[in-house]
Amino acid sequence: MELHSQLKGLSEKVDQLKDKIDTEESTKHAFTLPFINILGYDTFNPTEVVPEFTADLGMKKGEKVDYAIFQNGNPILIIECKHWKQNLDVHNSQLFRYFHVTKTRFALLTNGIQYRFYTDLDETNKMDEKPFLEFDITKLKESTVKEIEKFHKSKFDISSIVDNASNLKYTREIKSLINQEITAPSQSFVKLFANRAYSGRLTSKVLEEFTEIVNKAFNQIISERVNDRLNSALNKEQEKQQAEENVEDLPKSKIETTEEELEGYQIVVAILRRQISRDRIAYRDTQSYFGVLLDNNNRKPICRLHLNGGVKYISLFDQDKNEKREKINSVDDIYLFEQQLLNTVRFYDNN
Repeated sequence: MELHSQLKGLSEKVDQLKDKIDTEESTKHAFTLPFINILGYDTFNPTEVVPEFTADLGMKKGEKVDYAIFQNGNPILIIECKHWKQNLDVHNSQLFRYFHVTKTRFALLTNGIQYRFYTDLDETNKMDEKPFLEFDITKLKESTVKEIEKFHKSKFDISSIVDNASNLKYTREIKSLINQEITAPSQSFVKLFANRAYSGRLTSKVLEEFTEIVNKAFNQIISERVNDRLNSALNKEQEKQQAEENVEDLPKSKIETTEEELEGYQIVVAILRRQISRDRIAYRDTQSYFGVLLDNNNRKPICRLHLNGGVKYISLFDQDKNEKREKINSVDDIYLFEQQLLNTVRFYDNN
């Protein structure tokens, strides 16, 4: 979770600063070095992160790669950096040469926004033409963060990364091929389905008709699956709401609102009154938590207080209504989450 928040912070920094970054050197300092730090490596320790690492190739001396990360005296990752506006497609040949003359198993080509990790799956000590891991730091997915985490200093293990690299590489390739076929089906792809669905002779005209049919069918399947998932999520939300309402309908003796819960509620109200009127802030007590709602709407939870157990918590909600619990020592600690509470209300009002 910490790595995810650190990468998100760097992503926000990239968005804010990129238009002010005019040189490759500035890109390194503003974007690449912070990324190396996030991976747990000390960029101020020359035995751990070596800038301008020499990678002489045959008669060609003085070749240098931008950074090399060392572990136990050996390079484990070489990094070549470009200006954030540059297209990385024209630069992997340079990194290919560096990879060949070093003992590392991994190479990274980046412009501070796009990141491409390479290894030598196809031929030992020869960098693959295609990366096994590629991502845009401004559009990170949770699954990608888990792969990045494997390069963290505390978790780095060559064997486990290489073993997983093959799976990542070919999964990425197949996803790309599937996307191409869905967007513009090739003749061989159309024939695969036409041969099974059509008993007649596959003339050019028939194949042309089936190209449109295959494309339409795939788009319908995708649309239906998206709708099914949305409906499933909506049903679960409705079931959850009904369950909460059923709990709220329990006899009064089953639910006891404590003074501490009311005190916590007043603190939340004090925080939010700077942004909204008090009459928009409501609470509902349940057996498992004390909930604070916007407009008395179960679909607009502001926070939930868990104060009656041995350990006290406050549950906060992000813009996707994902719930995150934070431990507190007393209700006074609610003030520590002022900005998160205000952001939650602001999101509801803006949507």
